[in-house]
Amino acid sequence: MILTHEHKELYRTVKKFVEDELNPHVAEWEKEGIWPAHEVLKKMGNLGLLGISKPEAYGGMGLDYSYEVVFAQALGNCTCGGIPMGIGVQTDMATPALARFGSDELKKEYLAPAIAGDMVVSIAVSEAGAGSDVASLKTTARKEGGDYVINGSKMWITNGTQSDWACMLVNTSEGKVHANKSLIVVPMDAKGIDRKTKLDKLGMRGSDTAMIFLDEVRVPQRNLIGTEGMGFMYQMMQFQEERLFGAASGIDGLTNLINETIEYTRQRQAFGQSLLDNQYVHFRLAELKTEVEALKALVYQTTEEYVAGRDASMLASMCKLKAGRVGREVTDSLLQFWGGQGYMWDNNISRAYRDTRLISIGGGADEIMLGIISKLMGILPSKRKHEAKKAS
Repeated sequence: MILTHEHKELYRTVKKFVEDELNPHVAEWEKEGIWPAHEVLKKMGNLGLLGISKPEAYGGMGLDYSYEVVFAQALGNCTCGGIPMGIGVQTDMATPALARFGSDELKKEYLAPAIAGDMVVSIAVSEAGAGSDVASLKTTARKEGGDYVINGSKMWITNGTQSDWACMLVNTSEGKVHANKSLIVVPMDAKGIDRKTKLDKLGMRGSDTAMIFLDEVRVPQRNLIGTEGMGFMYQMMQFQEERLFGAASGIDGLTNLINETIEYTRQRQAFGQSLLDNQYVHFRLAELKTEVEALKALVYQTTEEYVAGRDASMLASMCKLKAGRVGREVTDSLLQFWGGQGYMWDNNISRAYRDTRLISIGGGADEIMLGIISKLMGILPSKRKHEAKKAS
């Protein structure tokens, strides 16, 4: 992927926003377990950063997805993972299907305000019994008059305590599990919604995560995104951008942590020399830097394929898998070099150690990614093909 002047200017703008508007507040937001999503996203909307690859007709820039990847990479300069994740939900996880398949009326009512930063958005797919296995979700929507009436619950919903609407995947019929689901825009102030339960997480603590209960929640049928019964397919398409965004947003953060550790080990003296002078330490740092650069190359290659309109499903799954594993390897190794200081709660390394653990779980666990990759390689045992098909 060749970075143009426009790519570099976008990166510079986003990085400056991160340094000026996000990083000074990270410690406070981490402590409170929530970020001021409306305030932050409105500032980003004013800069045109929330609709980079969205249609110009609804306030977006209409650029190709390579610019979205550069945006995600620049967000990785945030000193916590939760805020880039919350922003990514708005830009790359909850809105792609609406932008592609929603009616003009629906896009004017919900997409345009999300791009402007006037509305905060959540993606509501996972349930307590249906995380990576999306096909198993139980939340239902029945038709009654001109409405859908929704009953069920959603779990681990990012931005869930403060979002204005959610892109929600529900069962709209009794048919086959891959053809009975639909994506519906659900206003979060609708009667029958309870989202008071804010979840206490190991990492990503700067973003709020909610459990949502829905009891006879009425939503107009015009809030359906695209065609009824196509929700599973639409969500799988959204997952591709989610996985690519997540991988891209990890690159600069891991690079910065490696650089911080180089400086720390250079200054820290032990047994008559700096830690960095130990061959094991500087060799290990070289290995970790190589792994991050390999992740970056894979992300850029996948972006090229995606922008060209070719099927990037396997590569996007590889990006997600690699990002999770590299993130765990890098943060674990660096924490060891920081010793007791690295074990302190507010250290950037310990925060990253907690935050990156989610990457191998959320948006499809490592095992799901391996199943998808195996299927697309043509090497999955026949008895498991149907399982991977559900997740790809």
